[in-house]
Amino acid sequence: MAPDTTPGNSSNEARSERDRFVAFAFCWADVLFELNEDQEVTFAAGATEALIGCSPDELTGQNFLDLVGEGDRTLAGQLINIAKKRGRIENATIKLSSNGRDSAPLAFAGYRLGDFGDHFFLALRAGATSTKTPSGKNLSRDGKSGLLTSETFSELAGQQIKEANEAGIEAEVSLVSMPAMEDLKDRLDDDAEQSLINTVSASLRANSINGDAAAEVGEGKFALVHDSSINVQDIQDQLTQATKEIDPTGEGIEAEAASIALGDEDVDDADLANGLMFAINKFKTNKGSDFNMVDFTTNLSGMVDDAMQSVHQFRDIVAGGKFKVAFHPIIHIGTSKIHHYEALVRFDHMPEGESPFETITFAEEVGLIWQFDLAMAKKVIEWLFEHRDKDYSIAVNISGNSITNMNYLKGLQELLKLNFWARGKLLFEITESSRIADLVTANRFFQTLRDEGYEVCLDDFGAGAASFQYLASLEVDVVKLDGSAVKNALLAKKGKAFLSALARLCKDIDVETIAEFIDDDDTLKFVSECGVNYAQGFLFGEPSTEIEVFEESERIARSIS
Repeated sequence: MAPDTTPGNSSNEARSERDRFVAFAFCWADVLFELNEDQEVTFAAGATEALIGCSPDELTGQNFLDLVGEGDRTLAGQLINIAKKRGRIENATIKLSSNGRDSAPLAFAGYRLGDFGDHFFLALRAGATSTKTPSGKNLSRDGKSGLLTSETFSELAGQQIKEANEAGIEAEVSLVSMPAMEDLKDRLDDDAEQSLINTVSASLRANSINGDAAAEVGEGKFALVHDSSINVQDIQDQLTQATKEIDPTGEGIEAEAASIALGDEDVDDADLANGLMFAINKFKTNKGSDFNMVDFTTNLSGMVDDAMQSVHQFRDIVAGGKFKVAFHPIIHIGTSKIHHYEALVRFDHMPEGESPFETITFAEEVGLIWQFDLAMAKKVIEWLFEHRDKDYSIAVNISGNSITNMNYLKGLQELLKLNFWARGKLLFEITESSRIADLVTANRFFQTLRDEGYEVCLDDFGAGAASFQYLASLEVDVVKLDGSAVKNALLAKKGKAFLSALARLCKDIDVETIAEFIDDDDTLKFVSECGVNYAQGFLFGEPSTEIEVFEESERIARSIS
């Protein structure tokens, strides 16, 4: 049969191809749009009445971005513009708008087909669910930008990199620094500042591997996972240009970006996530004029590799219980008797006398501290059971990072349920309280412990301006006055009045006080005169794995004169 060459046949073929594409798209989508180069709808099909309140015919000629929820318009525009170069959008999520009300999140994919010139097809599907991190937590986001938080990004990034590699996609992590962001914000009014935040957020998300793999890890510092085909220089230029357009002076600020390829089929994605968390925390805390983005990123690969190796070693220590418990007494100042002991760690691989501080800090930086906190609680409970004939009370430390970790909370709950006899023998001391971000969740956890018969102590009190906020928001039994605050009060002209006021405040709300760093008789006498209830320090001996040494100590037995 001779080919049909009648006029309009090319248009008929194109329409037929479009119809086939529509049929294919509806295997996945609820709504399909065809957009021209100006992003106007030239064709629509599907459940548009339910999602937007308009029939497909009524949508023809409208700008697609006008149909998108206001909060997602910049993101959608960025995604479409970038996809025009790449040819597709995958796995993004946006909301459409109907009569001023946003729809539920919709899964969002798009393709540019060569046979249709500059026309672009968008497919949307209802029922998009919120992603969860590998630990099962819902994604945590910055309240203003909507970008992931650094911890959530680190957990999710490891998973995304592994999945991308398995799909044959080479993924990279890019770190972006905009060091003069605060100065630019000072030049903007509230609306312009929010516009800046939205634009930066949209650009980062649009370039990320699934439209939502970008994070704000610090002021003016960002991270994203993206396909290696994305040029990091383009990201840098997009952000720099955006700031110039919004800056009333036209000056804008320079964005600095650098990338590193990560991922190995033999690397566990949890180890990769922990290694990334360590590197991102270093990126976050590096500040000042001495910080050089390129130099930092040059060392990033080795930093992540070293961190992953240390993570593996730390997991081995925890799983094998390769550490001992050292005890340090807390003394009742009025009676000079031991009230309870604080349990401190001594790692088997460390020489005697070496501080475990760096190892614990590393565990916090890579998000593994919850595993150690749980292992320490188990070891102390086992020790208490072995010494159940004695009337010992032991305080176990919990990092402020652990109290919102669902794995830790579940594990501790099961542990305490199996060892209900430990009530009255086990106390919990919350360390690194400055890391507590969610005070409501933290207080709920504290009250669960207290209701089950366990006392809770808040460490580091008086070390920062937030201490009083913590005391107002968190119901606890004891606060431990930070050692540096005690030393400063001893030396300051108004120090005694300050410490006495703290002690009185705690007494008025039925909270007892412990002063740490009590290393000599003068300091002990000072905190006693200030009304502090308990003391802890080297005056009563150094921490020891042999608890009996404190029972025989003459220093502890002696009353305060």
